[in-house]
Amino acid sequence: MDALLTEIRDCRACAAHLPLGPRPVVQTSATARLLLVGQAPSVTVHTTGVPWNDKSGEQLRRWLGIDREVFYDATRVALMPMGFCYPGRGTSGDLPPRRECAELWQARLLAEMKQVELTLLIGQYAQRHFLGAARKAGVTETVEAFAEYGPRFIPLPHPSPRNTGWFKHHPWFESDVLPVLRERVRQALAQR
Repeated sequence: MDALLTEIRDCRACAAHLPLGPRPVVQTSATARLLLVGQAPSVTVHTTGVPWNDKSGEQLRRWLGIDREVFYDATRVALMPMGFCYPGRGTSGDLPPRRECAELWQARLLAEMKQVELTLLIGQYAQRHFLGAARKAGVTETVEAFAEYGPRFIPLPHPSPRNTGWFKHHPWFESDVLPVLRERVRQALAQR
């Protein structure tokens, strides 16, 4: 696993397309029980090199009911985005993750993570990649049907502060999804 992580962190496959240059951000180990698959690092995450080290990460940890110490314990929690480097800014937010990362690294990393009990699919890119034809028409419908993907997966919306309107218009997420999410996370992390 260490050699693979070094290879990933040294990756320069997309260098010509990245406005801030390559800085692959990933956290994992062969013993992780919980895997979070997100979109791509934000500018803040790119700058610090720490995954989910921004407002979205704060919200995500609240959803999961775990603190920073547990969240950043690679022996328990794996953090793997669809795109490992900051992709740049688009007209309505960050650009989509670069496809090269999934093609180069996803299968190899997953093959090393044999202890994962629960995978959280955060946003449309992770849901499309992992659920394929089983996903619904959009993120809202996929998250609403979260029970269909268990026990292996739980699809989630992106915890970005930009999604405040979505959370306001979908109160079922907090009442129906979050209690199940927290319990499943607790169970996955309790197994050693």
